[in-house]
Amino acid sequence: MTTVDSAALLFDGPWQHRFVTANGARFHVTVAGDQDAPLVLLLHGVPQFWWAWRHQLPVLAAAGYRVAAMDLRGTGGSDKPPQGYDVPTLAADAAGVIRSLGESDAVVVGSGTGADVAWATAAAHPDVVRALGVLAGPHPLDRVLEPRTAPHPAAAALLAFTQLPSLPERAVVEGDLVERMFTQWGGMPGRPDVTAVDTYRRALRVPFAAHSQLEQVRWLVRSTPRPDGRRYRAVLRDARPVPVLQVHGARDGLRPASHAALRTPTRALAHPYRYELLRGAGHFLTDQAPEQVGELLVDWLAEVGSARARDRRVGA
Repeated sequence: MTTVDSAALLFDGPWQHRFVTANGARFHVTVAGDQDAPLVLLLHGVPQFWWAWRHQLPVLAAAGYRVAAMDLRGTGGSDKPPQGYDVPTLAADAAGVIRSLGESDAVVVGSGTGADVAWATAAAHPDVVRALGVLAGPHPLDRVLEPRTAPHPAAAALLAFTQLPSLPERAVVEGDLVERMFTQWGGMPGRPDVTAVDTYRRALRVPFAAHSQLEQVRWLVRSTPRPDGRRYRAVLRDARPVPVLQVHGARDGLRPASHAALRTPTRALAHPYRYELLRGAGHFLTDQAPEQVGELLVDWLAEVGSARARDRRVGA
């Protein structure tokens, strides 16, 4: 297997590549838009990297936002330390990146496992999260309390495979595990886009990237009965209400749409709350429904901005 230099993942486009230090690590961030505009921080999921947001970056920038898609710890051009792939640490990374970009707060949008990080960032670092967008991201508490949120059988089998030592790493970089994730977790009929799958696989051939991303998935599963998992859920339960946009694909194989929307008591953590179901998409929404995702985000961000302006007038 040929390894890949992370510099090869800094693709050209209507954006700039930056590196910032936060939470004791160095992070790659792809930035677009006006430096003085409100910040929107984008968090990718597994098995993706910043490039997952390639379609939405220019759309959000054109709508008047400063938008930053970061490579999470262990991914792409960001540092890949031997530990720190638990969601609370990843959330602290995201909060630190917001500050390192010179902002006091941001709208945070996460997709897939990045949505877990987004929920945790809003809960553990409420002062830096102005509003929250989650794609393919049911609330983590709902997934623990509601058995019907379990993945479809094929997707569950693949999730179980990721918990094994060593074999999943080999299957990511040398085999077809990335394609199987897009097929079974993605939930869409037919073969996934070959170019996208190949690009995500290349990114996981950066030394230590495959192991780092799989450690994120392992923590999400293994922490559930452990003390660190219980502490994580306690933080989520005590979260401050925040404006939330939740977008879900009807064909999502990993996180079924039938029970994706917030329910009591997590519904109280989102105010105001907007839920959108995309019938022609699955788990990987930024790839499978790029135009719809961009349009929804722009529309919702305008709503959030209008509501914030009203609140300021009332408080004046």
